[in-house]
Amino acid sequence: MKIYKIMERKFIWFSISLAIIFAGLISIAVHGLNWGIDFTGGTILHYSVGQSYELSDIRKTMTELNIKDFEAKKAGDEGDELIIRTVVLTKDEQAKITESLKGKFPKLELIRAEKVDAVIGSELRRQAIIALIIANLLMLVYISLRFELKSGIAAVLALLHDVLIVISWYALFRVPIDSSIIAVILTVVGYSINDTIVVFDRIRENLKTMRKISFSEIANLSIVQTLTRSINTSLTTLLTIIALNLFGGETIKDFTMALIIGIVSGTYSSIFIASPLWSMWRKGAKTA
Repeated sequence: MKIYKIMERKFIWFSISLAIIFAGLISIAVHGLNWGIDFTGGTILHYSVGQSYELSDIRKTMTELNIKDFEAKKAGDEGDELIIRTVVLTKDEQAKITESLKGKFPKLELIRAEKVDAVIGSELRRQAIIALIIANLLMLVYISLRFELKSGIAAVLALLHDVLIVISWYALFRVPIDSSIIAVILTVVGYSINDTIVVFDRIRENLKTMRKISFSEIANLSIVQTLTRSINTSLTTLLTIIALNLFGGETIKDFTMALIIGIVSGTYSSIFIASPLWSMWRKGAKTA
C-alpha cells in the first residue's frame, strides 16, 4: 500500500486553507457580506411572466428605474416565473416595476408582494449562531468522550475551517446570503464531522496494533486506508448536488453551490486539517 506523506506536508495544506480564508476575511472587511432580504428586510415581488425571458432584461428594467440593490431569479417548473428581492418599496414603486415589466412581457401577472421585516433577519442570525455553537459544543463533548480531548478540539477546528471556507465563498463572489445559509452550514458541519470520525476511528484501531512507529506514520497510514471511502462518499454526494445545481432551477443554484463548496471543504479538512492538527499535538510521541 502506497503511503502518502500527508503529515509531512501539513503546512502546505494549512497555507492553502489560510489563503482562501484570509482572502474572504479581506473581502468582508472591505465590502462586507452581501446580506439578502431575509436578513436586511425589504420587498419580495413574485411574478408569473407567462413566457420565457432573460434575466438580463429584468436587470436592465430595474436599472432603468434606478433600483440598484436587488436580486432577480427565475422560478417555477418551466422557468416562467420571476422573483425579485429588493429594498423596501412603496406601493407606487411596486406598481412602477410591475408596469415596466408588463410593457416588455404582456402576460406578466403579480402573484404576491411581500414585505420582509429586518427584525426577522436579526432573529435568524441570532438563532443560527446559537445553533452552530451548540452543535460544535456537543460534537466536541462526543468526540472527546469517544476518543480524547485533543481529537475533539482538532475536529471542531476543522469544522470551523469548513464554515469559514463557505463564508469566504459568499464574501468573495458577493453571493446574497439568505436564510438557506443556516441549512448549508449545519449540513456541512454534520457531513464533515462524519468523515473526520471515520479517520480518527481508524487511527485509534491502528494505535492498538502498531506500537513501534510514530503517530505521524500511523496517521498517514490511517488516512490512506480510509481515503477510498472518503472519496467515494463525497463523490456520490457531489454528483447528486451537482445535478440539482445544473437542473434544479435558478432559485436553488446558490444553495446547491454552497453545499458543493462545503462538502469539498469538509472532505479536505478531514484529511488535511483535522489529522495533521492532532499529529502536531502528538509530535515526537511514540505509540508504545
